[in-house]
Amino acid sequence: MIFLLLPAAAFFGAFFILPMCRLFLFGGSGARGWSAYTAILTDPIWSERCSPVSWAGPRRYRAPGILFDDLPPIDAVLVSHNHYDHLDLPTLERLAGKGVPRAITTLGNRERIREAGLPAVEEIDWWQSVRLSSDVTVTLVPAQHFSSRTLWDRNRTLWGGFVISGPSGNVYFAGDTGYGPHFREIARRFGPIRMALLPIAPFNPQRSKEPSRVRFPNVHMGPDEAVQAHLDLGAQVSIAAHFQVFQLGWDGFDEAPNGVASALKERNLAPASFIVPAFGRAVSAPRETESARAFSREAS
Repeated sequence: MIFLLLPAAAFFGAFFILPMCRLFLFGGSGARGWSAYTAILTDPIWSERCSPVSWAGPRRYRAPGILFDDLPPIDAVLVSHNHYDHLDLPTLERLAGKGVPRAITTLGNRERIREAGLPAVEEIDWWQSVRLSSDVTVTLVPAQHFSSRTLWDRNRTLWGGFVISGPSGNVYFAGDTGYGPHFREIARRFGPIRMALLPIAPFNPQRSKEPSRVRFPNVHMGPDEAVQAHLDLGAQVSIAAHFQVFQLGWDGFDEAPNGVASALKERNLAPASFIVPAFGRAVSAPRETESARAFSREAS
């Protein structure tokens, strides 16, 4: 679950990381009202379990990073696909009651999200875009994943990630995805990527003394794949996502964050290039690099 606040003008901004609602504030310092921002929630879940029922299924290990009642006005919700840890109807119902005006989702999910009471739900295909304001655009981009809510509806709805484009640059939210060639294509179409939000779990670490198990190479990324995706995207900075909230795989609770550190070291990359957020601490957005400025000039 990601909370994005994008300013109405180009500021460097700060990104506040809180326990798993990761809270991102895109903006400058000073007293600026909420009306100066476009506030976006992606795949929000405040429920205790990601499950079709409230009494069984994976239980939350970490509390959301912001109390639901403390949320500022939200302009839009982005829903990347229909899995229960990404499309949580109880949370969407609460957001509708709070006055959230619209949701943007992948093909096939509109009617389900409308059940939550959100007044406007738009579903789009890969590479289609929707304007949230005069200077903020959301584009659905490909992911390597799947969809299902039951045993009988696999892949009947679409899945994807989102690129949010505004005066501060392009932010890529991957949703759930395995590693694949789509990262390079997203970089080609949207580079420079100011910030990429990349999942690092669940995955199955290979241990020499254990027999090989089924892994998730096609639909999820582990730390190694996520760091390679960061390189493919050419992102100025990446933020680790999708870890240490619900136990959904065989990896240990700390293995994904530790694996990112190892993968960065193996590739001689600075730890600041791919941040595993310490819950409750702020992460500053990087200043635009000279190469990114040159890219922008060439693109224009």
